Amino acid sequence: MAKIAVLGYGVVGSGTVELFYKNKESIIKKAGKELDIKYILDIRDFPGNPYESKLTKSIDDIWNDDEVTLVAEVMGGVNPAFDFVKGCLERGKSVVTSNKELVAKKGAELLKIAERNGCNFLFEASTGGAIPIIRPLHQCLAANTITGIAGILNGTTNFILTKMVDEQMDFGEALKIAQQLGYAEKDPTADIEGHDACRKICILSSLAFGKHVYPDWVHCEGITRITPEDALYAESWGGAVKLIGSVKRMEDGKILPIVRPAFVCSANQLSHVSDVFNGIMVYGDAIDQVMFYGRGAGKLPTASAIVADIIDAAKMNGTSVSQRWEDSSDNSFIADYKDDVVSFYVRADGASKESVAKAFGDVEYLSRENQPESELAFVAPEMAERDFDAKLKLLDGKVLGAVRILNLEG
Repeated sequence: MAKIAVLGYGVVGSGTVELFYKNKESIIKKAGKELDIKYILDIRDFPGNPYESKLTKSIDDIWNDDEVTLVAEVMGGVNPAFDFVKGCLERGKSVVTSNKELVAKKGAELLKIAERNGCNFLFEASTGGAIPIIRPLHQCLAANTITGIAGILNGTTNFILTKMVDEQMDFGEALKIAQQLGYAEKDPTADIEGHDACRKICILSSLAFGKHVYPDWVHCEGITRITPEDALYAESWGGAVKLIGSVKRMEDGKILPIVRPAFVCSANQLSHVSDVFNGIMVYGDAIDQVMFYGRGAGKLPTASAIVADIIDAAKMNGTSVSQRWEDSSDNSFIADYKDDVVSFYVRADGASKESVAKAFGDVEYLSRENQPESELAFVAPEMAERDFDAKLKLLDGKVLGAVRILNLEG
């Protein structure tokens, strides 16, 4: 029998335990061996909880118990999660996690420790919640050379943007509703400033391209400057505005990971992903493109991916040879996003069409309901972003907004 320890008994931890016991019989059949949860680690007390006898406040109980061979880390954050996970792996205990910050910042190191000790570090739940994306990348799509990935990786921001489009709410009002519904934390910074999506695209980039991409190396913008007017212009253009985390291989072999709001045309399935749902597009030389869609967060959706990794880890003999990447000592393999050739939507007040033509040449003008006479909105031609920045300064009005156009296929 393989015994399991769960580190953390919050929303996801309790969901993991709940789902395990709800489907225990089928889980054991799929794993091919007897499984049971022996420990639940948490510093809090849970009097009257049905699993109270399994609770411990000491990681030493788990580290020093040879019966425990599988560990689910669902604490979040880097400290003390990193030390706890590292200690488990050093003792040959396989670890599965939903902790995107841990994987994004320490994944290469932990994968190496797992390999050295003949166990596994698995993290399907860290990037798409219930959406299978890690396993498909290194197994189902292994025959492909991956050329790019683009996704709506954060359900909170997608919910906010959906409200801004469907109900013409401003950002603050939509955020307040997201907090009331439990989609956004009291401090929503990680979501609305793009940090959550950044960690996820770092993990996907590292796995797809084989070198660790650290969050500090990725240009990251959130949605705080997006307005209902921008959403309306996106709709009139023929698409939607979304927070997109993406990575693509450049012509010189470097990769470009980035997180930013983008106009997504209606021909791209990501434009139709709404509410708290996530969608991830993967581009490859054999598959062209495939899309993964579903709930990217939540108690049971995330628990689903955690328990699936537990089943996988229970079946494995030795360390996975495909779910890994090398560490990176510098970011010389990452392209400067300012050199990327992109198109931009621009909204300006008081700018003349003459100054627009002088700066950008031929543009595509957009319109919206109740558009003020002094407001111009247009889509500029493709050019390097640093050239766009220079030309934007030539406009004779006030720039109210500038949003990139998603183009991963070009």
